[in-house]
Order: sequence, then C-alpha cells, then structure tokens
Amino acid sequence: MNTKPPTAMDMVLITGMSGSGKSVALHALEDAGYYCVDNLPPELLSSFVALEQRHGAKKVGIAMDVRSASSLPLVPQQLRELREQGISVTPIFLDSSTETLVRRFSETRRLHPLTRMELSDQHRALVDAIELERELLGELREQAHVLDSSMIRPAQLQASVKALIAAPNDQLTLVFESFAFKRGVPMNADYVFDVRMLPNPHYQPELKSLTGRDEPVAAYLRGSAEVADMLAGIEGFINRWLGALARDHRSYVTVAIGCTGGQHRSVYLVEALAQAFSASWPTLKRHRELDALNPKV
Repeated sequence: MNTKPPTAMDMVLITGMSGSGKSVALHALEDAGYYCVDNLPPELLSSFVALEQRHGAKKVGIAMDVRSASSLPLVPQQLRELREQGISVTPIFLDSSTETLVRRFSETRRLHPLTRMELSDQHRALVDAIELERELLGELREQAHVLDSSMIRPAQLQASVKALIAAPNDQLTLVFESFAFKRGVPMNADYVFDVRMLPNPHYQPELKSLTGRDEPVAAYLRGSAEVADMLAGIEGFINRWLGALARDHRSYVTVAIGCTGGQHRSVYLVEALAQAFSASWPTLKRHRELDALNPKV
C-alpha cells in the first residue's frame, strides 16, 4: 500500500461575478504553472484537493461561480479546514460594475446563469440576476482579495493575478493603486484617498506629457509642502492601522490614490508609498490608467 504523505500545496480559488474575467484569471494561473479546474462543485473541493495531493501536485487553481449557488455556503468553512491542513489558500474574487457586466453580456449575447427567462424585460432580468449574484457571493467576496476588472484589459487582469500569487501568503500585503476619478473609483479598494486638491503637473507644459514615475514630475511634486503633508498623512493613517489589519488575518489591503487623470499626482504618491512601506511589508503597486496603455504580462 502506498503510504506516501500528502504533499504541501498552494491553492488559488478564483471566484466572482459572471462576466468578470474568471477564464482570463485561470489562464494566468496556467501560465504560472498551476493545474486548473473550472466550475468545480464545492462538494468536491476537499476530495479534489486530497486527490491532487496524493498525485504530488504543488500548485492548483480552482474556479467556482454562481452555477453552484446551492452549495457555495460550504466554501468558507472548507477553506478554513484546508488552511488547518497546512495548505496555502489564496482566494481571489473578480468583480465588475453592474453597468460593465450588462454591457459584456449584451455584446456577447450570452445568458447570465441566473437570468429569469419568464420576464419580458430582458434588460431588467439581467440586472436582477447580477444583483442576486452579488448577494449569493457576498460572503466569498468578504474573505477574498478583490480585483476590479471593470476598466482593465485582459492583459492587465492577468498581470494582477500573477502579482498576487507571487506575494507572500503568510503575512499582510499592501497594494497601492493609482486611478483617475473621471473613470470611476476601483471597486477593490479598501481605502480611497482623493488628491485632486494638490498642485497638478498637467498645467506645466514641460511636465504634461510625463507621468508621476518620471523624475521631473517627482521633483516638482516633492517641492510642494501640500504634497508632503498628504504623503505624511496617508503614511500615518496606514501605519496607525496596519497592526490591527494584520491581527484581523487580512491577506491584502488595497489603498487607492485618485487624481483627475491618474497620470501625475496619484502615480507619484503610489510610487512614494510603495517605497516607504516595502522595507517592512510586502507591497504591490498598480497604476490603472498607465497600465492600460502599457500592460505587462
């Protein structure tokens, strides 16, 4: 009889809203060497993981969604049990705005899995289905790191997933993200800071085409007392609460910094914050608007 002990395993659970990019996220995991299974029924999660352990699998990616609605309430307890067995579990929840999801379903002419066909108003039926899905997935969302795919391209989503799974899973990771208010606030943000009141390099002709990652822009903003006060204030707030967040067993905390165009002020502050905290905490940084122009996979 084979008595080989189960192997240690890194498991990533992908869940989220229908149409939010779960297949794209699974492709990112496959690229990173994960064995992936889509739409695994929650009832089979524990036995599937045990089987893959016996086969010597080290990295497994699993996607679940609302097609298993009746058994989704089982998942949070299953994840706790898997962690108690020494399995590294990284839950990622993909979200998008209702407007974005309605557009995607309309463009592809796919039916939402919860759509009530008896309703004559199909737009209303789709919106109702999306809102019901949010309710059914609410507990899973609370326990996962949320990625907002509303305004990013598939290549950006893949890059974000790969960055998340590369971060340490045994301590809190800080995620700093810049964005443009004119394109909406990221749904994945735990904290949002508005820096639109700060001096804007956009109005300096020699800086307008540059970004907050360029030294001339950074030098301009470093010379502002208001920018220095804002940076110190955000650092102080984060430092004040990091210990409590870590004790609450949070895996990720996303701090979003927004300016008008997501090009200068917010980008500079994200770079400065990531540098300030990287010596003591695992940090990731994202620039939603800049990465849309030049995504890295």
